[in-house]
Amino acid sequence: MLLAWNRGEPDALDALLPLVYDELRRLAARYLKHERSGHTLQTTALVNEAYLRLIEVQQVRWQNRAHFFAMAARLMRRILVDAARARAYQKRGGGASLLSLDEALVVPTEPGNDLVALDDALTALAAVDSRKSQVVEMRFFGGLSIDETAEALHVSRDTVKRDWKMAKLWLLRELRGVERDDV
Repeated sequence: MLLAWNRGEPDALDALLPLVYDELRRLAARYLKHERSGHTLQTTALVNEAYLRLIEVQQVRWQNRAHFFAMAARLMRRILVDAARARAYQKRGGGASLLSLDEALVVPTEPGNDLVALDDALTALAAVDSRKSQVVEMRFFGGLSIDETAEALHVSRDTVKRDWKMAKLWLLRELRGVERDDV
């Protein structure tokens, strides 16, 4: 069905959605599990937003199921990071009137900030080694297996395992703020 969608067959996308909907909901639930309680996006809303963005993607040549779900995972990550950045913008004042220091309240960080930090670290990793960044997206965010990730990236299982291990170490170092010379 992905190939039919690639060819521009109008009914292919409508036939594809029911087949992938449960998997998209699983991905969305996995993402939202790590968000703060009371998050404004619910699983269905995240799936729907990702779906709307997926159908707008015209230039992608879908290779296989793993490629499709990797893209869906990337889009869901982008949606949640954008929402977290918007919350942070609002918390920093985002158009609100200015208060004196005495009037200001100290607001603790929320889990959404962790997602922004992880996104920033993944962006930095992508600048150094894009494949390792893709492996993290597919494995951690997309929930793809080692085999599915290897298939989507056209590399061996062992390469995915090595990339996964190295990327986790690199991200851990970045998120902890360890100086590169100390490692």
